[in-house]
Amino acid sequence: MAITTADIAKLRAQTGAGMLNCKKALDESNGDMEKAIEYLRKKGIAKAAKRAGKIASEGTVASYIHGAGKVGVLVEVNSETDFVAKNEQFQELVKDISIHIAASAPAYVSTEEVPADIIEKEKDVYRELMKNEGKPADIIEKIIEGKIKKFFSEICLLEQPFIKDEELTIAELLVKKTGEIGEKITVRRFARYELGEGIEKEKVDFAEEVEAQLSA
Repeated sequence: MAITTADIAKLRAQTGAGMLNCKKALDESNGDMEKAIEYLRKKGIAKAAKRAGKIASEGTVASYIHGAGKVGVLVEVNSETDFVAKNEQFQELVKDISIHIAASAPAYVSTEEVPADIIEKEKDVYRELMKNEGKPADIIEKIIEGKIKKFFSEICLLEQPFIKDEELTIAELLVKKTGEIGEKITVRRFARYELGEGIEKEKVDFAEEVEAQLSA
C-alpha cells in the first residue's frame, strides 16, 4: 500500500512522533493506521514524542572508572523529576551511558556541538580525495553528505551505535527509555579522562638502550 504524506501527517497528529518515525511505522504496518500507532507505542516513540517539549532539569551526575583506573567518565543525565532520577531503571541507563562513553570515546554530545570549522575541514579532506579519484563535482557533494554522517557517528555521543545494542543509536536509546520511564531523558554533558592523554611520552629505542647499558 502506498504511503501518502497525508497518512504520515495524520499519524503524527495522533502520536506526536516525528515524520521519519511515522513513515517507518506506516511502512512496517503496510499503511494500517492502528498497527502503526501500536508499532510506535511498542517502540516507546509515541509517548516519548509527547514529552519532547518538557524541560529535563533534574537527574544525576555519575562517575565511572574503567579497568585499573585507566579511563574515567563523568556524565550528567537529566530527567524531569528527582523521583525518576532515583529510579533503578534510570540509574541503570546512566551506568550504561557512562560505560559507553568510556568505551567509544565521543568528543561531543550532539552534532550541534561540533564546530563549523571542524566540519568544513573534514569536507575539504573528503572533497580533495574524491577529486583525486576523478569523481564528478555533483557526485562528490552527495558522497560528502554520507561521509559527514559517518563522521558524526564516530565523534558525537547521540549518533553513536549503543555498545550493548548496535541496532540503536544513543539518541534512539534515550527515546526508547523516555517512553518506558515516562519522562524526558537527556544527556547534557560529559567529560572523559584517559590516563596519560595529551602527554608527550619519551620514545626510547630499546636496542640503543640495551647497547648503552652493555657499554657502560
